[in-house]
Amino acid sequence: MVNFGKKLMVDQVEEWKGYYINYKLMKKMLRQYVEQTQHGGKDREQVLKEFSRILDDQIERIVLFLLQQQGRLARRIEELGEQRTALLEQSDIALVSQLRDAYREVGFDLIKLLRFVDMNATGIRKILKKFDKRFGYKFTDYYVTTRANHPYSQLQQVFKQVGIVAVVGALSRNLENLQHHEGSFVSIYDHPTVTLKDPIIDQVNHAVQKLTHATNFMQFLGQHSLIVQEDEQSGSEDLIDDQNYHFMSLMLNLVNTFLYMVNTYIIVPTADDYAVSLGAAATVCGIIIGSMAVAQVFSSVYFSAWSNRSYFRPLVFSSIMLFLGNLLYALAYDLNSLLVLLIGRLLCGLGSARAVNRRYISDCVPLKMRLQASAGFVSASALGMACGPALAGFLQIKFKIYWLSFNQSTLPGWVMCIAWLIYLLWLWLTFKEPEHFSKSVVNEQPSESGHQGNANLEEGLAQPLLIGTEQRQDESSEDNDDSEVASENSHGPATSIASAYRLLTPSVKAQLLIYFMLKYAMEILLSESSVVTTYYFSWSTSAVAIFLAILGLTVLPVNAIVGSYITNLYEDRQILLASEVMVLIGIIMSFRFTPHYSIPQYVISALITFVFAEVLEGVNLSLLSRVMSSRLSRGTYNGGLLSTEAGTLARVVADATITAAGYLGTDLLLNITLLPPLVICIVSIAATLYTYNTLY
Repeated sequence: MVNFGKKLMVDQVEEWKGYYINYKLMKKMLRQYVEQTQHGGKDREQVLKEFSRILDDQIERIVLFLLQQQGRLARRIEELGEQRTALLEQSDIALVSQLRDAYREVGFDLIKLLRFVDMNATGIRKILKKFDKRFGYKFTDYYVTTRANHPYSQLQQVFKQVGIVAVVGALSRNLENLQHHEGSFVSIYDHPTVTLKDPIIDQVNHAVQKLTHATNFMQFLGQHSLIVQEDEQSGSEDLIDDQNYHFMSLMLNLVNTFLYMVNTYIIVPTADDYAVSLGAAATVCGIIIGSMAVAQVFSSVYFSAWSNRSYFRPLVFSSIMLFLGNLLYALAYDLNSLLVLLIGRLLCGLGSARAVNRRYISDCVPLKMRLQASAGFVSASALGMACGPALAGFLQIKFKIYWLSFNQSTLPGWVMCIAWLIYLLWLWLTFKEPEHFSKSVVNEQPSESGHQGNANLEEGLAQPLLIGTEQRQDESSEDNDDSEVASENSHGPATSIASAYRLLTPSVKAQLLIYFMLKYAMEILLSESSVVTTYYFSWSTSAVAIFLAILGLTVLPVNAIVGSYITNLYEDRQILLASEVMVLIGIIMSFRFTPHYSIPQYVISALITFVFAEVLEGVNLSLLSRVMSSRLSRGTYNGGLLSTEAGTLARVVADATITAAGYLGTDLLLNITLLPPLVICIVSIAATLYTYNTLY
């Protein structure tokens, strides 16, 4: 990975060289301030004010140049507009073509200006983050609050490019008019959802989206998967991706994701009845459901590590564990053993290969298709979550074959047994191990050390560059943008949970807490739904299954609305905070305040909690992918693993809470289990407000 300082020097437009942020100078000043504060030369308040003035000067130079260039582009479009007006009375196709080419030249210059803004905006973000890491996370809060919210804000000119967007609009409208010169006078403003099909406008819109973090449904789902999208890739890397790509192998990973989510939620409507049939309390359903998540806490780590060497073998192991786990789950009824049932669910959790599925998409799907594959990963999870309870609703039959019982409690296990057996056969016959794994096995024996070096290069690892005391060494270390402290400048991934934890800034910790909170709230809602609705409303298993299926089916429509519209109207951090507040409202509405607990209160509060938790999850993971260190984007201990562990732990704690609260009686179950998510939600809102200015 190229350091940002070097990338800035290479990618900047030569004639604009004096107008970019002086990133090297800013880092040198930052290092000097660190030394001065450590030796007592300056206090932190003085450093904060001085560095603010230096950054103000940098931003002012950028903004004034930006306004100057915008003016030049506006004048050129105005001049071309006069020519276009003159052409309205003519039908000279050659002149129209020349004018269109002239507009496209403006488009090329606009793209160049957008990239200029993007490079500088990235530089500002990075230098603010770097200052925070060295000075205790105080500078960004102060600087963004005082500058971005001021009526004469120059910072907003860099991050909210209203003038540039107006130029984009003028360019699009005029090209549209030229395209329909022959008798059509439809304006782009009459059909805002229809975009102009012009290569230049496509590039301009892509640059604007990248700059403003504007998104659409597909991009929103892609971010939801926490599979980091690379901005650029070399031709050789594209070739390697194409060689690795195998459509059927990708489908097998997506099907694995789908089946696992079905497997997780297919037992939710009947777990309480199963517990009662084995002589336990209905609330033991929390332990039954949560035991799968307990095992997943551990399986996520070893599957993530295993995927460094193979994808086929961990997927085979996953299928075998899930087959055996579901078999034991189904047999527990006739064996009359709660222990066998729990062991079965633990084996299912040990087969959780979501880390492998996510890693395969990141490593083996070409860049041009990775967004669609990432969206497919999220969609498969959502559909599995909806199909699980729905399938349970259809399994309301009862019969025996020899001594084996088939009923609503055991059929989920038998159905998933057959599903995983078919999947294992399909996997064995059609999966193709990626090329780089095959080559590594061949090269491993001749030169183990050489192979290790190649593997490190393929994984993007680099040896740490230790900073010495000499000035020459200090200067050479200045280009390392991802260093966490002066003595740790590795661009490689985290090698342990401890090293990954050291990379967590307050912003990342806040996002992981939010993820924990939303998963906790959703698990409480889903896992205790059968017990609560049976106790208060006497719902049948089919009614519970339909209710849970409807909740699950809201995932994709909600993400479509948020990804296509909401994220283009509001900042992610605004949506994040609003969604947290709505989840809090949903939790509060779920409490039983009077002896009579009505169905409308339960259904409405459940919908509010679940829907806004889904909105929160997408925005949360989108922000997490932006605020976490680049070193957490690959390797075993990556951001995806951390978020998975946070969510899995939330499910474990939530299911344990249900079972523990059950000892106090079913009448108190609802209110007791809602108290922890209420408290955690309030804490997460406070954490969001504390780190709000760093979420941009």
